Amino acid sequence: MNTNYYTLPLNTGNLIRRKVHDTCNLIQSISHYIHLVNTSYFGECAFDESFGCSIWLVDFDNLKSTNRLKDFIQSSLYESLLIHEKRLINQRVNVRIKQEELPSNGGSNRIKKRIDIRIKGKVKKTNESFSYVEYFYIGPLSY
Repeated sequence: MNTNYYTLPLNTGNLIRRKVHDTCNLIQSISHYIHLVNTSYFGECAFDESFGCSIWLVDFDNLKSTNRLKDFIQSSLYESLLIHEKRLINQRVNVRIKQEELPSNGGSNRIKKRIDIRIKGKVKKTNESFSYVEYFYIGPLSY
C-alpha cells in the first residue's frame, strides 16, 4: 500500500478548501516530524504537553557543562521520539555540542553553541535504514 504524507509546513488553507496539498514519502514524513519535535517546546502542543524536546529549556543555559547539556538534550530527544514517532524502531540519538564563531552585523563575531543531532533507526513498515541529521544554534535557538 503506497501512502502519501503531507509535507511541512502544512498549508491549512488548502486543506480547508479541499485543494491539493504537497505530499511526500514515508522517509521524508518521518524527517519532517522529527524536525517538528526538535523545534517544539514542551507544552506548546495544547492536546499533548509531552510533545517537543528540551532544546528550548537550555536555550540560554550557560551554567551547565557541555557534557551535561548534551546528555540532557540527547535523552530528551530519545524519549520524545520513543513516545511520538512510532514509525521508527531501533532508534539511536547522538547529540554533539560545539562552539562556533559566527559573523554579526556589528562587525565583531559572536560565539554560539551549535547542537548537531544525528538519529538512526529502521522504518518499521519497510525495515529500511533511516538516518536524519540536523543542527541548531542555541542562545537564541535558530536553524
